[in-house]
Amino acid sequence: MSWIFSLSAECGTEQTAAEEFSRHFERVSLIFSNKNQSQCQTGIFQDIEDNWWCRVSPSGISEVGIDTPETAYIMTEIGILLYQHLRFAPKFRYALVGLEVDEFRTYSELLAETSFQSFPGLVLAETIWQEIGSPPTFRSFSSGYVWQPYQGEVYQPLMVSSDLKNKLDELLSVG
Repeated sequence: MSWIFSLSAECGTEQTAAEEFSRHFERVSLIFSNKNQSQCQTGIFQDIEDNWWCRVSPSGISEVGIDTPETAYIMTEIGILLYQHLRFAPKFRYALVGLEVDEFRTYSELLAETSFQSFPGLVLAETIWQEIGSPPTFRSFSSGYVWQPYQGEVYQPLMVSSDLKNKLDELLSVG
């Protein structure tokens, strides 16, 4: 199974908004602190509510998830670079960077969400933030947008090591 690391942005009901957002990121080169580069590729699609999304996928990223601390570091640096570029993006309604974030919530699901604690890095248009009751966990992101600050990607050895998982299962079954 492939795990895609990306920036996904919901751009509303107009396809042209997603196309404009896509052009903002198309072929952007992200330059890391070690001077390596990643090229952005974009794609647009509609969700089940007929809202338009844009996915921005940097090249050269692991597609097996976060399997080492180094992968978590690289993805976190790329995440920060994507958020920096997002500050100047054309209009969108909400966006998130991470693994498998495509359609993480439809618009109606987002409006019905009661806890935004599970979405560090979530960027909302101020109008949506106000519509959901202006949760105090959000801060200013850019003109017209707020966010819950990004916390980076996390390496979890128990998720990738069957040996460690088996040892933990043994420990848990003893009780």
